[in-house]
Amino acid sequence: MAKTNLITREGYQQLQQEHDYLWHEKRPEITKIVTWAASLGDRSENADYQFNKRVLRQIDRRVRYLRKRMPDLKIVDYNPQQAGKVFFGAWVEIENEQGDIKRFRIVGPDEIYERKDYISIDAPMARALLGKEVDDEFSVITPEGTKEWFVNEITYPNAP
Repeated sequence: MAKTNLITREGYQQLQQEHDYLWHEKRPEITKIVTWAASLGDRSENADYQFNKRVLRQIDRRVRYLRKRMPDLKIVDYNPQQAGKVFFGAWVEIENEQGDIKRFRIVGPDEIYERKDYISIDAPMARALLGKEVDDEFSVITPEGTKEWFVNEITYPNAP
């Protein structure tokens, strides 16, 4: 399944900052270390050279990915017509019949990494929530079976 090309404005800015940091700060720093380590001679036994060369390849791979991905992304800002319903960018609090409460934000797939409180718009939970209002009930099909949830709260970070 292809990734959705939607992203929040904050998410896009984070990707841009990551790209700029890797390209303008981290890569030149690692390049200096690789150059220094290479000047020491025998590269086959040089741990500094081998390790930092690997780091440099990882940086280059990530920069290439960001440069390819970012032009395809569509920034989605809050629209007043979204008020009261779950759409992209919403913070949602849901509760199941056992009283378990979850709170998360629905964002693009490029934003979910290293965040426990974000879920991708492509996730079954997010798909089931789209268009729902407070007090609506909805079902999500999971590997353990169908789960019932209730919408407790919907907020948007940039809403007036």
